[in-house]
Amino acid sequence: VSAGYGGAMVVKDLTLNLPAGAVTAIIGPNASGKSTFLRTCCRLLQPNSGTIQLNGENVRSGSHKDLAKRLSLLLQGVNTPAGFLVEDLVSAGRLPHQSLLRQWRQEDENAVEAAMQQCDLCELRDRPLETLSGGQQRRCWFGMALAQDTPVLILDEPTTFLDPAAQIALLDIVRRLNHQLGRTVVMVLHDLNLAARYADYLVVLQDGQVAAQGTPREVITSQMLSSVFGVEAEITPDPRTGTPLVVPLRLTSPLHENLLEEAELALVG
Repeated sequence: VSAGYGGAMVVKDLTLNLPAGAVTAIIGPNASGKSTFLRTCCRLLQPNSGTIQLNGENVRSGSHKDLAKRLSLLLQGVNTPAGFLVEDLVSAGRLPHQSLLRQWRQEDENAVEAAMQQCDLCELRDRPLETLSGGQQRRCWFGMALAQDTPVLILDEPTTFLDPAAQIALLDIVRRLNHQLGRTVVMVLHDLNLAARYADYLVVLQDGQVAAQGTPREVITSQMLSSVFGVEAEITPDPRTGTPLVVPLRLTSPLHENLLEEAELALVG
Protein backbone atom coordinates (compact mmCIF):
# COMPACT_ATOMS: atom_id res chain seq x y z
CA VAL A 1 0.00 0.00 0.00
CA SER A 2 1.08 3.56 -0.74
CA ALA A 3 -0.84 6.55 0.60
CA GLY A 4 -0.32 10.23 1.33
CA TYR A 5 -1.62 13.74 0.93
CA GLY A 6 -1.52 16.02 -2.08
CA GLY A 7 0.76 13.76 -4.09
CA ALA A 8 3.33 13.40 -1.30
CA MET A 9 3.60 9.73 -0.32
CA VAL A 10 3.73 9.17 3.45
CA VAL A 11 3.19 5.39 3.40
CA LYS A 12 5.37 3.85 0.70
CA ASP A 13 4.86 0.35 -0.75
CA LEU A 14 4.04 -1.03 2.69
CA THR A 15 3.14 -4.71 3.00
CA LEU A 16 2.01 -5.91 6.42
CA ASN A 17 -0.11 -8.63 8.01
CA LEU A 18 -1.52 -7.76 11.42
CA PRO A 19 -2.35 -10.79 13.60
CA ALA A 20 -5.99 -11.47 14.41
CA GLY A 21 -6.96 -11.86 18.05
CA ALA A 22 -3.87 -10.00 19.27
CA VAL A 23 -2.91 -6.55 20.52
CA THR A 24 -0.58 -4.86 18.05
CA ALA A 25 1.23 -1.61 18.81
CA ILE A 26 2.62 0.53 16.00
CA ILE A 27 5.59 2.63 17.03
CA GLY A 28 8.00 4.92 15.24
CA PRO A 29 9.34 8.48 15.12
CA ASN A 30 7.13 11.46 14.40
CA ALA A 31 6.06 11.71 10.75
CA SER A 32 6.89 8.05 10.08
CA GLY A 33 3.41 7.31 8.67
CA LYS A 34 1.70 5.74 11.69
CA SER A 35 -1.51 7.79 11.64
CA THR A 36 -1.63 7.82 7.83
CA PHE A 37 -1.44 4.03 7.84
CA LEU A 38 -4.32 3.76 10.34
CA ARG A 39 -6.47 6.24 8.41
CA THR A 40 -5.92 4.20 5.27
CA CYS A 41 -6.87 1.01 7.10
CA CYS A 42 -10.12 2.60 8.25
CA ARG A 43 -11.19 3.93 4.84
CA LEU A 44 -10.68 7.55 5.82
CA LEU A 45 -7.86 7.92 3.30
CA GLN A 46 -7.88 6.32 -0.14
CA PRO A 47 -4.61 4.55 -0.99
CA ASN A 48 -2.77 5.63 -4.12
CA SER A 49 -1.99 1.96 -4.74
CA GLY A 50 -2.60 -1.37 -3.08
CA THR A 51 -5.49 -2.59 -0.95
CA ILE A 52 -6.34 -3.02 2.74
CA GLN A 53 -8.20 -6.22 3.60
CA LEU A 54 -10.08 -7.13 6.76
CA ASN A 55 -10.64 -10.89 7.00
CA GLY A 56 -9.96 -11.18 3.29
CA GLU A 57 -12.41 -8.45 2.24
CA ASN A 58 -11.37 -5.05 0.87
CA VAL A 59 -12.27 -2.41 3.46
CA ARG A 60 -13.40 -0.11 0.64
CA SER A 61 -16.09 -2.53 -0.50
CA GLY A 62 -19.57 -2.23 0.95
CA SER A 63 -20.95 0.69 2.91
CA HIS A 64 -19.28 2.73 5.63
CA LYS A 65 -21.98 1.49 7.99
CA ASP A 66 -21.13 -2.15 7.31
CA LEU A 67 -17.45 -1.46 8.00
CA ALA A 68 -18.38 0.38 11.21
CA LYS A 69 -20.00 -2.82 12.49
CA ARG A 70 -16.71 -4.66 12.08
CA LEU A 71 -14.16 -2.00 12.97
CA SER A 72 -14.17 0.94 15.37
CA LEU A 73 -11.67 3.78 15.39
CA LEU A 74 -10.40 6.26 17.95
CA LEU A 75 -8.66 9.13 16.16
CA GLN A 76 -6.33 11.73 17.60
CA GLY A 77 -7.07 15.44 17.37
CA VAL A 78 -10.86 15.15 16.96
CA ASN A 79 -12.95 18.23 17.65
CA THR A 80 -15.34 18.06 20.59
CA PRO A 81 -18.93 18.62 19.37
CA ALA A 82 -20.61 21.58 21.05
CA GLY A 83 -23.67 20.90 23.13
CA PHE A 84 -23.04 17.16 23.54
CA LEU A 85 -23.24 15.52 26.93
CA VAL A 86 -20.87 12.69 27.83
CA GLU A 87 -23.58 10.05 27.50
CA ASP A 88 -24.62 11.50 24.12
CA LEU A 89 -21.14 10.97 22.71
CA VAL A 90 -20.76 7.44 24.06
CA SER A 91 -24.23 6.56 22.74
CA ALA A 92 -23.16 7.71 19.26
CA GLY A 93 -21.09 4.53 19.11
CA ARG A 94 -24.33 2.61 18.58
CA LEU A 95 -25.32 4.50 15.42
CA PRO A 96 -23.92 1.86 13.01
CA HIS A 97 -26.30 -0.66 14.59
CA GLN A 98 -29.41 1.49 14.05
CA SER A 99 -31.72 1.51 11.02
CA LEU A 100 -35.35 2.20 10.10
CA LEU A 101 -36.15 -1.38 11.02
CA ARG A 102 -33.89 -1.57 14.03
CA GLN A 103 -34.35 1.16 16.58
CA TRP A 104 -32.70 1.59 20.00
CA ARG A 105 -32.87 -1.64 22.02
CA GLN A 106 -31.85 -2.91 25.42
CA GLU A 107 -28.61 -4.30 23.99
CA ASP A 108 -27.70 -0.77 22.87
CA GLU A 109 -28.40 0.54 26.36
CA ASN A 110 -26.29 -2.27 27.83
CA ALA A 111 -23.37 -1.56 25.49
CA VAL A 112 -23.38 2.16 26.36
CA GLU A 113 -23.61 1.51 30.09
CA ALA A 114 -20.78 -1.05 29.95
CA ALA A 115 -18.57 1.42 28.05
CA MET A 116 -19.37 4.18 30.56
CA GLN A 117 -18.42 1.92 33.45
CA GLN A 118 -15.22 0.67 31.83
CA CYS A 119 -14.05 4.23 31.14
CA ASP A 120 -15.10 5.56 34.57
CA LEU A 121 -17.57 8.01 33.03
CA CYS A 122 -20.75 7.26 34.98
CA GLU A 123 -20.42 10.26 37.29
CA LEU A 124 -19.77 12.50 34.27
CA ARG A 125 -22.64 11.28 32.09
CA ASP A 126 -24.63 14.54 32.29
CA ARG A 127 -21.65 16.88 31.90
CA PRO A 128 -21.23 18.88 28.67
CA LEU A 129 -18.10 17.70 26.86
CA GLU A 130 -16.65 21.21 26.64
CA THR A 131 -16.50 21.41 30.44
CA LEU A 132 -14.16 18.41 30.69
CA SER A 133 -10.38 18.27 30.67
CA GLY A 134 -8.51 16.95 27.64
CA GLY A 135 -7.91 13.63 29.38
CA GLN A 136 -11.57 13.25 30.33
CA GLN A 137 -12.65 14.03 26.78
CA ARG A 138 -10.22 11.40 25.52
CA ARG A 139 -11.88 8.82 27.78
CA CYS A 140 -15.27 9.80 26.35
CA TRP A 141 -14.11 9.18 22.78
CA PHE A 142 -12.67 5.85 23.86
CA GLY A 143 -16.01 5.02 25.47
CA MET A 144 -17.77 5.73 22.17
CA ALA A 145 -15.41 3.32 20.39
CA LEU A 146 -16.09 0.65 23.02
CA ALA A 147 -19.86 1.13 22.75
CA GLN A 148 -19.57 0.45 19.01
CA ASP A 149 -18.78 -3.14 20.07
CA THR A 150 -16.77 -4.32 17.07
CA PRO A 151 -14.41 -7.31 16.74
CA VAL A 152 -11.58 -4.97 15.66
CA LEU A 153 -10.59 -1.82 17.56
CA ILE A 154 -8.11 0.69 16.10
CA LEU A 155 -6.70 3.36 18.41
CA ASP A 156 -4.54 6.27 17.27
CA GLU A 157 -2.50 7.45 20.27
CA PRO A 158 -5.22 6.55 22.81
CA THR A 159 -3.13 7.70 25.80
CA THR A 160 -2.78 11.31 24.58
CA PHE A 161 -3.66 13.85 27.33
CA LEU A 162 -3.90 11.08 29.96
CA ASP A 163 -1.89 11.07 33.16
CA PRO A 164 0.13 7.89 33.96
CA ALA A 165 -2.63 6.31 36.06
CA ALA A 166 -5.25 6.94 33.35
CA GLN A 167 -2.91 5.56 30.68
CA ILE A 168 -2.52 2.31 32.58
CA ALA A 169 -6.28 2.12 33.26
CA LEU A 170 -7.08 2.53 29.55
CA LEU A 171 -4.51 -0.01 28.41
CA ASP A 172 -5.72 -2.45 31.06
CA ILE A 173 -9.15 -2.19 29.42
CA VAL A 174 -7.55 -2.94 26.06
CA ARG A 175 -5.93 -6.07 27.44
CA ARG A 176 -9.20 -7.24 29.02
CA LEU A 177 -11.06 -6.76 25.75
CA ASN A 178 -8.43 -8.88 24.05
CA HIS A 179 -8.09 -11.61 26.70
CA GLN A 180 -11.75 -11.96 27.68
CA LEU A 181 -13.56 -11.16 24.41
CA GLY A 182 -10.91 -11.97 21.81
CA ARG A 183 -10.96 -8.46 20.31
CA THR A 184 -8.24 -7.61 17.81
CA VAL A 185 -6.63 -4.28 18.76
CA VAL A 186 -4.25 -2.14 16.72
CA MET A 187 -2.94 1.01 18.38
CA VAL A 188 -0.34 3.69 17.85
CA LEU A 189 1.75 4.41 20.94
CA HIS A 190 4.72 6.71 21.53
CA ASP A 191 5.72 5.24 24.87
CA LEU A 192 7.96 2.29 24.02
CA ASN A 193 7.69 0.78 27.48
CA LEU A 194 3.89 0.81 27.43
CA ALA A 195 3.95 -0.67 23.93
CA ALA A 196 6.29 -3.46 25.04
CA ARG A 197 4.24 -4.19 28.16
CA TYR A 198 0.76 -4.27 26.62
CA ALA A 199 1.25 -5.46 23.03
CA ASP A 200 1.67 -9.00 21.77
CA TYR A 201 3.11 -7.74 18.48
CA LEU A 202 5.05 -4.60 17.55
CA VAL A 203 5.41 -2.90 14.19
CA VAL A 204 8.06 -0.20 13.76
CA LEU A 205 7.48 2.33 10.98
CA GLN A 206 10.22 4.53 9.59
CA ASP A 207 9.80 6.84 6.59
CA GLY A 208 6.53 5.16 5.67
CA GLN A 209 7.88 1.63 5.61
CA VAL A 210 8.19 -1.28 8.03
CA ALA A 211 11.57 -1.14 9.77
CA ALA A 212 10.91 -4.05 12.14
CA GLN A 213 8.09 -6.29 13.32
CA GLY A 214 7.65 -9.14 15.78
CA THR A 215 7.25 -9.70 19.50
CA PRO A 216 8.46 -6.97 21.87
CA ARG A 217 11.58 -9.00 22.71
CA GLU A 218 12.37 -9.40 19.01
CA VAL A 219 11.77 -5.75 18.11
CA ILE A 220 13.06 -3.71 21.06
CA THR A 221 16.81 -3.91 20.47
CA SER A 222 19.69 -1.49 20.85
CA GLN A 223 20.26 -1.54 17.09
CA MET A 224 16.62 -0.69 16.32
CA LEU A 225 16.53 2.15 18.84
CA SER A 226 19.71 3.63 17.42
CA SER A 227 18.82 3.31 13.73
CA VAL A 228 15.14 4.28 13.96
CA PHE A 229 14.93 6.65 16.93
CA GLY A 230 18.52 7.91 17.07
CA VAL A 231 18.80 6.95 20.73
CA GLU A 232 21.34 4.91 22.64
CA ALA A 233 19.51 3.06 25.40
CA GLU A 234 19.91 0.39 28.01
CA ILE A 235 17.37 -2.43 27.69
CA THR A 236 16.52 -4.47 30.77
CA PRO A 237 13.66 -6.86 31.62
CA ASP A 238 10.66 -5.20 33.22
CA PRO A 239 10.73 -6.48 36.85
CA ARG A 240 6.98 -7.12 36.75
CA THR A 241 6.28 -8.44 33.26
CA GLY A 242 9.68 -9.48 31.90
CA THR A 243 9.07 -7.42 28.75
CA PRO A 244 11.82 -5.08 27.47
CA LEU A 245 12.23 -1.90 29.50
CA VAL A 246 13.96 0.97 27.66
CA VAL A 247 16.14 3.42 29.57
CA PRO A 248 17.34 6.14 27.14
CA LEU A 249 20.96 7.26 27.65
CA ARG A 250 21.91 9.68 24.89
CA LEU A 251 21.24 10.70 21.30
CA THR A 252 23.19 8.93 18.56
CA SER A 253 21.86 10.58 15.41
CA PRO A 254 23.22 13.93 14.13
CA LEU A 255 19.69 14.72 12.93
CA HIS A 256 18.27 14.28 16.40
CA GLU A 257 21.14 16.28 17.90
CA ASN A 258 20.31 19.14 15.52
CA LEU A 259 16.66 18.97 16.60
CA LEU A 260 17.77 19.14 20.23
CA GLU A 261 19.91 22.21 19.51
CA GLU A 262 16.97 23.87 17.77
CA ALA A 263 14.75 23.12 20.77
CA GLU A 264 17.29 24.58 23.14
CA LEU A 265 17.57 27.73 21.02
CA ALA A 266 13.79 28.04 20.98
CA LEU A 267 13.66 27.76 24.75
CA VAL A 268 16.34 30.40 25.12
CA GLY A 269 14.47 32.68 22.72
